[in-house]
Amino acid sequence: MISSDNNLFFDTDENSSIGTIFAEIDGSPNIECPDIDLKDLPILPLRNMVLFPGVTLPITVGRAKSLQLVRTAAEKKQLIGVVCQKDIYKEEPEEADLYTTGSLGEIVKIFEMPDGNTTVILLGKQRFHLEKITSYHPYLTGNISLLPETFPPEGDKEFEALLDALKDTTLEVLKSMAEPPRELIFALRNMSSLAYLVNFLCTNIPFTTEQKQEFLCIPTMKERAYSLYTALRKEAQLLEIKADIQTKTRADINQQQREHFLQQQIKTIQDELGTSQDQDVDELSQKAAKKIWSKEVQEIFEKELHRLERLYPQSPDFSVQYTYLETLLGLPWGEYSKDNFDLKNVQRQLDKDHYGLEKVKERIIEHLAVLKLRGDMKAPIICLYGPPGVGKTSLGKSIAEALNRKYIRVSLGGLHDEAEIRGHRRTYVGAMPGRIIQGLQKAGTSNPVFVLDEIDKIGNDYKGDPSSALLEVLDPEQNNTFHDNYIDIDYDLSKVLFIATANNLSTISRPLLDRMELIEVSGYIQEEKIEIGRRHLLPKQLKEHGMEKGDLDIPKKTMAAIINSYTRESGVRELDKKIAKILRKVARKKADNEVWDHTLQADNLHEYLGMVEYQSDRYEGNEYAGVVTGLAWTAVGGEILYIESSLSRNKGEKLTLTGNLGDVMKESAIIALQYVKAHADKLGIDPDIFNHWNLHIHVPEGAIPKDGPSAGITMATSIASSFTQRKIRAHLAMTGEITLRGRVLPVGGIKEKILAAKRAGIKEIILCEENRKDICEIKESYLKGLTFHYVNDIAKVFDIALLKEKVAHPMDLSVKEKESSTEDKA
Repeated sequence: MISSDNNLFFDTDENSSIGTIFAEIDGSPNIECPDIDLKDLPILPLRNMVLFPGVTLPITVGRAKSLQLVRTAAEKKQLIGVVCQKDIYKEEPEEADLYTTGSLGEIVKIFEMPDGNTTVILLGKQRFHLEKITSYHPYLTGNISLLPETFPPEGDKEFEALLDALKDTTLEVLKSMAEPPRELIFALRNMSSLAYLVNFLCTNIPFTTEQKQEFLCIPTMKERAYSLYTALRKEAQLLEIKADIQTKTRADINQQQREHFLQQQIKTIQDELGTSQDQDVDELSQKAAKKIWSKEVQEIFEKELHRLERLYPQSPDFSVQYTYLETLLGLPWGEYSKDNFDLKNVQRQLDKDHYGLEKVKERIIEHLAVLKLRGDMKAPIICLYGPPGVGKTSLGKSIAEALNRKYIRVSLGGLHDEAEIRGHRRTYVGAMPGRIIQGLQKAGTSNPVFVLDEIDKIGNDYKGDPSSALLEVLDPEQNNTFHDNYIDIDYDLSKVLFIATANNLSTISRPLLDRMELIEVSGYIQEEKIEIGRRHLLPKQLKEHGMEKGDLDIPKKTMAAIINSYTRESGVRELDKKIAKILRKVARKKADNEVWDHTLQADNLHEYLGMVEYQSDRYEGNEYAGVVTGLAWTAVGGEILYIESSLSRNKGEKLTLTGNLGDVMKESAIIALQYVKAHADKLGIDPDIFNHWNLHIHVPEGAIPKDGPSAGITMATSIASSFTQRKIRAHLAMTGEITLRGRVLPVGGIKEKILAAKRAGIKEIILCEENRKDICEIKESYLKGLTFHYVNDIAKVFDIALLKEKVAHPMDLSVKEKESSTEDKA
């Protein structure tokens, strides 16, 4: 037996060849067929083999239908039709999956193998044409028509010579193999009858199944022999070329020389095929001819291209150099998109995408106006800062659309490697340009809108400080010669419109802040959120959930209820999630053909969003001494904050602070107490009281960390109220920092604090005089119903906040210990 890899298929259910039986035959095998029924003949499909007349072929049968077929045919001593199927992975082949030319097969023997497989020995008979499949159960049957097997006449010298040449070429090919099949070579040398040599070779030479099927379809033996000889000569020529390559590169070599030998083989093959690095170099040259770059860049590119020509294609430096040149060609040198200077169109685009944000829109329009007049103005560096979810990042995309520029966004959050900005030097393995150059490659122009997202979240470690690397990028006086370590050529970034976004300016380095124009994107008030929700968020979520405009409407009253009861944020990101949650439930009802209310009412929100998550801040009154309303800024907007202080009798002086306060807030409490003690006489407080009463200051919601100086005057007022037992003015809130001398200093986050006070029902607010300018920048509609008191000294705060009226049941703050001590002395 002999085996060929092309005839082996051990992963299938059947037809795994175990070799072709080729015992020496005296004379030709009998392929004549007795009279058989050409209708409803059993058809056995083989997966990856072709049976030729006169050849004995062992197959492994695994499919149940095939097993039943061969056993039934063996019992009846019936010939079967053997065809090859086109797709070897098809378990249940149909008529279209079978080749139409096959051979009749005689079942010589059936072996039950020890491994459980069944092996069948088939002897090929006459060729036939499969007319059609007549049945698929219990196995395949079909109608056939016999095809004659035409032999050349006896004494045909041309055919005899062809068979001799065929035999010699086959032996030549077999001997050239890495592992020559010795059994097959032995059989060929000792075969006395050459009548069926052609079919024998068609079966055993490792041709593809398609090639073997083509040989079987050839009607005459002489033509089949010529086709087989042509295929064998092609194989012999390939082996000759391979041997010639090996001869050219053969030597006694060590491991390093062996690698060179393999590379030389590849080069020789490339030369034979006409493909080499010359084509790559030509392609790069053609692309470079179309680039618009400076003379300096052109010279550097040509120099590097000549270096590439000298490099060996299989050397590691070749791929590095080729990638570098492709990077240079991929950059948009001198390519700019045309800006749209229609200011009204820009205004319409910005208004369409974002509601509010008037200050930001005004700045963009101003920039375009100047650029339209001058045309050579360097692009400014804008930094949009504010709480999350207010539209800072999406604003950059709208600006790009308004200007008709490409849009590129790079997230800098968590970035801690300087090479991410300036790139790696080419000497490093896996070197690549920085994110700025990569963004320009992606944009395809040198003047895109480039959004540097989360610039306040850049880190630094032993790999360098990326924020320092950004100094060159974001400086209009330097970025016209930005130097990336990878391309090692200055690149002009002066036409790029950089827009940075940040949540907190305190974490950005001062030199970097100095290079950017800061524009605050503050939180939205309730009215703005309602409009944003109805105009932008609801239509977007309807589209994302596969619904139409009329499927759900959220009125303003319902939208306000969602904002107040289910979100607590400055932006609208959480509102977007709540709308999506509502639409998911509506989508389920629509998919189940249920009835739902197309207009969502506020009373039904619990059905879609569950129980109320947040209670609105409300003013709690002024019935207790020592309880003062302060104003605080948080990452999700402004909030009102209650400062509570109480006294307890005890000897000595003790101050207790609770409520998860930070160091700065604790210091504010100490300063406030010291100021009250120093000015006790002005407040009508007996100075000796401080030695007999302990003070406890608490800020509710103790699980939430609180810090900052803006509660200074609030704490001082609370302490003064506790020691004097005087009431606090109703519906009053305050914010400001206090010094040891009693000066009131300005604080930030005024707009958010004002909005929080208005939501809570506050009517009067005490602020530092220097915060008056912040109030002037707020829309008049936001300030309606509020009265502001501007102060410079804490004494004025006391005059405004502390009423003459005392609480209903004031504490007895008399110093009883002092009185009893006087009586003892008497």
